[in-house]
Amino acid sequence: MLALGFHSSDTVAIQRSRQDGDQCQRKIEAIAKNAAANPVAAKRTPLSEDEVNSYLVYNASYRIPRGLTDPEILIVGDGGLSGRVLLDIDEFNRQRASPGPLDPFAFISGKVPVTARGVLRTRAGRAQFYLESAEILGLPLPKPFIQELVTFFSRTKENPNGFDIDQPFNLPAKIQEVVINRAEAIIVQ
Repeated sequence: MLALGFHSSDTVAIQRSRQDGDQCQRKIEAIAKNAAANPVAAKRTPLSEDEVNSYLVYNASYRIPRGLTDPEILIVGDGGLSGRVLLDIDEFNRQRASPGPLDPFAFISGKVPVTARGVLRTRAGRAQFYLESAEILGLPLPKPFIQELVTFFSRTKENPNGFDIDQPFNLPAKIQEVVINRAEAIIVQ
């Protein structure tokens, strides 16, 4: 069990187990299978906070970009999400353009915690994440710096510019909505 406190109001105990990770994997596979059906069946799939965090550790660690470790997600409720990851700042700085003289990343080294909190709003197969706050080592991290991190770690061959946190995006697997309750997300197809 791990006690998390991303923000003073977000303290929760997360339990991780191989069983919960495998359960989440089966649910993700069922969502993908339903998306491939014609027609797609109306379906609601609940994912618990423990299942999601167990999945990240036991089933999806190979999908976490190099330079990021120990991701954790709090499902706060009413659309609210809070996340924490350890960032290898040295790895990040080695691969990015030369920082400016006021760049906060230039004065930090090692693995450091980065947290973010926001609200996810979804409707009709589209989503938008509204960033409320971000911190590095407990200090506020301005939005342009969090965007730089997100862009850097989300780049792919298919999307060389990475993910823009200010832009709406399409939900995968014919998901129509994600309902964020306390400690649970419900995937609606």
